[in-house]
Amino acid sequence: MENQGGITVRRALELPGLRGGLPEVVTGEDQLDRPVRWVHAGEAPNLPALLKGGELLLTTGLGIGTRSADQRAFVRGLAERDIAALVVELGPRLPRLPAALVDTARSAGLPLVQLHREVPFVSVTEQVHTEIVNGHYALLRQAEEIDRRCTRALLDGGGVPRVLRTLAEFAAEPVFLETADGRLLYAAAPPGAGRPDPLQVWEGLRAGRTTDRDPAPSGAVVVEVPGGSAAPGATGTVRARLVLLPVGGRLLPVHRLAAERASGILAVVLMQARQEEELAARGRGDFLHDLAEGRIAPEDAPAQARVLGFRPGEGPMLPVVMRLADPPEGLTPGGGWAALVRAVAEELAAVGVPALLGVRPVEGRVPVLAGLRAEGERAAVS
Repeated sequence: MENQGGITVRRALELPGLRGGLPEVVTGEDQLDRPVRWVHAGEAPNLPALLKGGELLLTTGLGIGTRSADQRAFVRGLAERDIAALVVELGPRLPRLPAALVDTARSAGLPLVQLHREVPFVSVTEQVHTEIVNGHYALLRQAEEIDRRCTRALLDGGGVPRVLRTLAEFAAEPVFLETADGRLLYAAAPPGAGRPDPLQVWEGLRAGRTTDRDPAPSGAVVVEVPGGSAAPGATGTVRARLVLLPVGGRLLPVHRLAAERASGILAVVLMQARQEEELAARGRGDFLHDLAEGRIAPEDAPAQARVLGFRPGEGPMLPVVMRLADPPEGLTPGGGWAALVRAVAEELAAVGVPALLGVRPVEGRVPVLAGLRAEGERAAVS
């Protein structure tokens, strides 16, 4: 899935148009995986000023100048524009590349390719542009597929957690939904053993951000979920943020496009009352369930619990599971559980007991982990 939505310099050199010119990579061989946004051919001395970045520049060298200073300035200008590569066709006008051109390209890390045989630049342009357009169509098809899968997950009753897990599986990276002010609502991990726990990943992310407005790590995908804040009196157009972190690899353009599609689905769901609170309660319920099932190592549990807002004292812990055999009206797997959790949390807080409460709506359970001040409180709190 590398370089989705386009092609690389390496792939462009493999196409018949450039391959027929017997290309030789002179500098920047380790940069051949740069994406090619477009192809441009020209001979003007002011070519760098005409480019936007990401171009594969084709030239016969007429515009590079005859003086070493001009040649260095020409290459530096291209590097500053961040073009993909410079391809020079050798011929009677330029039988070999000037040393100043080569040295400057090497120091700038710019891929420089020389063609030993004349090729029609128009054919090269057509072939590369066809690859780019086909790549964009493939990207759109993949994004449409993940859009369908997320929609199906929602219609099947999986809610936001299933949508996020679907996106995490597609990207093979952890996915997080946070409020506009940076509070974690839900974390989803891709399937498979040996992957880091998403709450540990989140804790590392938050540790590296001093404020909620700090940028996400390099390579991360952050997409805003529109809809405004759910808090009374709050203003703004961002309800939440969808964050994909590149833990095991590199996130690609299709992952951003898929996240943008998913954000529209999430926006519709979160527009319902208390959906953020409900989602956060589900996330805590998943954590407590995994903890009870032994899926979380004991040494990792305290840090992950802190991420979810649980900060007990030094006393013993009391795990409790509330099971509602006959849930009251309005309490369905699709909603209403947040109010129940909030009521229980308020009762415990009133007697000074810190607690982490979650929900497991499908099972009709409310797992609770309470922090006691002393062993003697166990019976009373229970």
